Amino acid sequence: MTCPYLAYRSEGDGREFDVERAYCTAAERFVQPMRADICNDRYDLDHEVDCEIYRAAEQ
Repeated sequence: MTCPYLAYRSEGDGREFDVERAYCTAAERFVQPMRADICNDRYDLDHEVDCEIYRAAEQ
């Protein structure tokens, strides 16, 4: 399951990108690819358990 706060955007912060980048709507910022791995529950990670941004947004 993918984090509901994860979006992929090709523009933001006044810039345009050739490739869409991971954007956290809870934190209102672009996130590093490693953070997106957590959002996508890759490598046995779970966004509900391993992401402090998700947990804070859900409280």
